Amino acid sequence: MKIIEPITQPPGMEADPAHPAPSALVHPCTAEVPEMQEQLSGRLPSPHRLSIVIPMYNEEQSVAPMAARVHEVLKDYAYQWELILVNDGSADNTEHQMKHMQQQYGAHVRVVNLQRNFGQTAAMQAGIDTARGDIIAMLDGDLQNDPIDIPRMVERLINEDLDLVSGWRKDRKDGLWLRKVPSWIANRLIGRITQVHLHDYGCSLKVFRAHVLKSVRLYGEMHRFIPAWLASSTSPSRIKEEVVQHHARQFGTSKYGISRTFRVILDLLSVYFFMRYRSRPGHFFGKIGFIFGALGTAILGYLFFIKVFLDENIGTRPLLMIGVLFVVVAVQFFTTGVLSELTARTYFESSNTHSYIVRNKAAVDNVSDADWKHPV
Repeated sequence: MKIIEPITQPPGMEADPAHPAPSALVHPCTAEVPEMQEQLSGRLPSPHRLSIVIPMYNEEQSVAPMAARVHEVLKDYAYQWELILVNDGSADNTEHQMKHMQQQYGAHVRVVNLQRNFGQTAAMQAGIDTARGDIIAMLDGDLQNDPIDIPRMVERLINEDLDLVSGWRKDRKDGLWLRKVPSWIANRLIGRITQVHLHDYGCSLKVFRAHVLKSVRLYGEMHRFIPAWLASSTSPSRIKEEVVQHHARQFGTSKYGISRTFRVILDLLSVYFFMRYRSRPGHFFGKIGFIFGALGTAILGYLFFIKVFLDENIGTRPLLMIGVLFVVVAVQFFTTGVLSELTARTYFESSNTHSYIVRNKAAVDNVSDADWKHPV
């Protein structure tokens, strides 16, 4: 795929000499094999349609530069593409700017206006639901992500038969203590729990296969864990990352602060549960119940021994109440596990949802009576 070098840079996207253009970037997986790098860059990806989803909230100054940058990068793109701008209930002039971009560039610029501010995850899901392409690219609308990385990421997604290529802001233009350090800790923690190891979970620039992305639903503030959610529908080996450019924020202020750390921890617990125990929740609650039950039984067994064989008084010991409490808690967790198993089976059967996903579903369904092996 031919990468077009920008002639002029819109505001907020000035060329950074520290970051080479995509044609000069070396593929991380083929950096030591020049022949492989040349072969990869020389191949055109197979025909597809590309949908670019950009959610925005109070980013009126960024709408026009971002739309201009996308059109500059993709003006000679070999295949069909569309730009979906999602207005997440902005209180400023963002909606008007989006409509102006639609009038300026054409119907392929689609504007989705949400009734109110539902949050970044809901805005992303609205854009995903609206997208018509086989490939979906998502990025933030604050001009920190650069659309020039999209063609290279799409090329890698298709040529390496991946389901997700996630951006890696290797040289972040953010504050050290309030952004970089918490992000580094969160990335290590998320990778450890989900077993999807990426350097940068927080980068919004990602490229997906649409049918895989649309197989999951995003709720709450789960946009940080999209790679982990996709790992429940595809193999982690089909999820890779690509070094991308990152610019300092040009307009407005960040919508996120250090307080998001607590929300990340709570959301991570939900991700862990749904990734590992969605179809067998009884195992999750059963493990916790077994731990409390074992501790309670051990405590009560010890008290029984000193009462019967050592003839000591145990009625006033706090340990007795703790042992009884642990046993009661264990029974509650076991009961919750049984009820959650019934709920999970009801969900899968009533919604016609399977506990598995067939990758080559079209090939499996496209059969006829002539495909049987007949007796000789």
